[in-house]
Amino acid sequence: MSSYDVVVIGAGPGGYVSAIRASQLGLKAAIVDKQWLGGVCLNVGCIPSKALLRNAEVAHLLRERGKDFGFSFDNLKLDYSAAVKRSRQVSDRLTKGVGFLMKKNNVDVHMGTAFISARDTVQVTDKDGKVSELKAKNIILATGATAASIPGVEVDGQKVVTYWEAILQNHLPKSVVIIGGGAIGVEFATVWSSYGTQVTIVEMLPRIIPLEDEEVSVELGKAFQKRGIQVLAGHKVLSVEKTEAGVTVKVSGPDGEKVLEADQALMSIGFKPNSKGLGLEELGVTIGPRGFVEVDERMATNVPGIWAIGDVTGKFLLAHVASAMGVIAAENIAGVETVTIDYRMVPRATYCQPQVASFGLTEAQAKEAGHEVKTGRFAFQPNGKALGLGDYAGFVKLVVDAKYGELLGAHMIGPEVTELLPELTLAQRGEMTVAEIARNIHAHPTLSEVIMEAAEAALGHPIHG
Repeated sequence: MSSYDVVVIGAGPGGYVSAIRASQLGLKAAIVDKQWLGGVCLNVGCIPSKALLRNAEVAHLLRERGKDFGFSFDNLKLDYSAAVKRSRQVSDRLTKGVGFLMKKNNVDVHMGTAFISARDTVQVTDKDGKVSELKAKNIILATGATAASIPGVEVDGQKVVTYWEAILQNHLPKSVVIIGGGAIGVEFATVWSSYGTQVTIVEMLPRIIPLEDEEVSVELGKAFQKRGIQVLAGHKVLSVEKTEAGVTVKVSGPDGEKVLEADQALMSIGFKPNSKGLGLEELGVTIGPRGFVEVDERMATNVPGIWAIGDVTGKFLLAHVASAMGVIAAENIAGVETVTIDYRMVPRATYCQPQVASFGLTEAQAKEAGHEVKTGRFAFQPNGKALGLGDYAGFVKLVVDAKYGELLGAHMIGPEVTELLPELTLAQRGEMTVAEIARNIHAHPTLSEVIMEAAEAALGHPIHG
């Protein structure tokens, strides 16, 4: 029987980062995963999807914008299977890198299904059914979450799929109904439509990407309409039936019921936590009504020595949040100085086309919270770098406390806006005012100048607007 200071269950971006940090702090650490290093993110999520989105960007450019750049083709051929193959190569490279990091940081890796049989014991059952026990002074749960489905709708992995099957399939459906207009839904809509697939998004709430600022949702809806993506917001799915040809999706909306037919339906309505079957109930770990494991600001559960991070806690189902939580958990276990997370202010990135990026409060949320609000908004259209790229839809919107000039949130849609987030989150964390952001000299020509212009707009004197 092996003994450890920390055993991490789950090797995704929360788990493996937590194990590395624990080892760096002098703790003997091990990690357990039933399938792969890197978790969903590196294998069938964040990373391969970004590779597919890059292919989609090139495909869209060649199919729809070629003449703008002086390209013409007699017979343009797009091989979607090659895009999938490239995405798998990218994924494989990174997962091998995680294995190297485990060795480099002296983290023992145990592949198998974990069960917490006692507060200090993790049973691991490998693929051959062999059971081993790991003694652990501390156990960190990093088991993630699984795609949710509409009750009564069978996900068969062929005609009705989740992100998992969708990202691995190397054939391109001719038509798709995407159920759910959140991040995963709009990213797959971008990929498939770029290759010519007929895409319809059905969103129950009044707008797609409903957690983002309303102006951003409206702008993305306009962009999708130009790309030929049909958006049915404010529509509820009544049924999904498999047919010989594909699927039939019945929906109801403001104008009554309608029937949608397609080759496939993608289920992207959210996630449910992987908290069952671990032995948590027997240990008395508090689990919320939706199945998420409850933790405090230290990432500790109510049971001493049991910690939880990432999607299984339901705090913010984002890979970078899981990693941050993992570092904090390890540091608290080691008893060293650490930080807490203000979940309102974590960055959010959606890699549709145009990209969407945000953090903090929306304008509506800031007003509801009692702030006297002013906003600074500046479009990408007058920006020289955006014009040079031929990609100038969208804007940057800053939400500012009118009294103190404090940055309350930022909401962006446009070219590479996911790369513009760190300046703003760092400014907010450093308690910089919008005036200081405006005074920061930004290189020209860059997309980041739009942040400077938006800050100046919030102060009432944009230079180029």
